[in-house]
Amino acid sequence: MNTEPVRFLSDGESDTRKLACKLADNLTEGLTVSLNGELGAGKTFFTRALCAALGTDPSRVNSPTFVLLQLYTDGRIPIAHFDTYRLADPEEFLAIGADEYLYDPSWLCVVEWAERVTEILPADRIEINIHHSGEQQREFVIQATGTVSSDVLAAIRVCLE
Repeated sequence: MNTEPVRFLSDGESDTRKLACKLADNLTEGLTVSLNGELGAGKTFFTRALCAALGTDPSRVNSPTFVLLQLYTDGRIPIAHFDTYRLADPEEFLAIGADEYLYDPSWLCVVEWAERVTEILPADRIEINIHHSGEQQREFVIQATGTVSSDVLAAIRVCLE
């Protein structure tokens, strides 16, 4: 099994949407996708593209920074979308009921600013780090942290070759 991260260079929004579609094609309920990157890196844009690829109306998807959690149930997979940017500590994440979704096998969870709550996230997850690599360019580094996520990563690797 190849455990090396998958690296994807996006030259703009169209490429980011393509990556989100490839990921969406391989996701199932019960997984968590953790997103990290500085402000403006494109975490919410990627989430919107991922949700759209899963059948959710993209106009409903925006950063849940102030409400911390948004639920989308109109697509192929029900999605719990978290933004932990404003949380003081991981205990606040638990206080909003995050574990009810993170450990429920019927939800796909997408967590922006996941590095703030890593110790609470499922051990087996897809981790995506987004870095600015130019004005419109972004580098996506996708890693797996367990058995199920490794299968997803392997499928993504094949899709992107």
